[in-house]
Amino acid sequence: MCSDTVSALTVTELGKVYRIYNRPMDRIRELYSIRGRKYHHEFTALDNISFEVFQGETIGIIGPNGSGKSTLLEIISGTLSPTHGEVVRQGTVSALLELGAGFNPRFTGRENVYLNASILGIPKHSLEAKL
Repeated sequence: MCSDTVSALTVTELGKVYRIYNRPMDRIRELYSIRGRKYHHEFTALDNISFEVFQGETIGIIGPNGSGKSTLLEIISGTLSPTHGEVVRQGTVSALLELGAGFNPRFTGRENVYLNASILGIPKHSLEAKL
């Protein structure tokens, strides 16, 4: 990339490890364990992910079920904390929680633009100035 290209998103050595307990009571047993006994096993959802996205770029995140795509997007959007690593966002990152969020097939194209703008927190007067 050229030197005047601005980074919109930088992900550095990102990782997410979940503690999996067989029973809810095991959390409490582990908390009060005198000898430090572990009652969980760990599942690594993300392991040292690093990449950079520059303003104007479009990327896709693909992979099989269970490969960590949703976990990565939740961490990038700030709705989930990483176990380690860092996410640096320039500007606003929004999470669309489900496929099709912000789109209503019964609305016109213009109405869907207004719907998405309200989800993203874009003021109506600002949107109307651009339409």
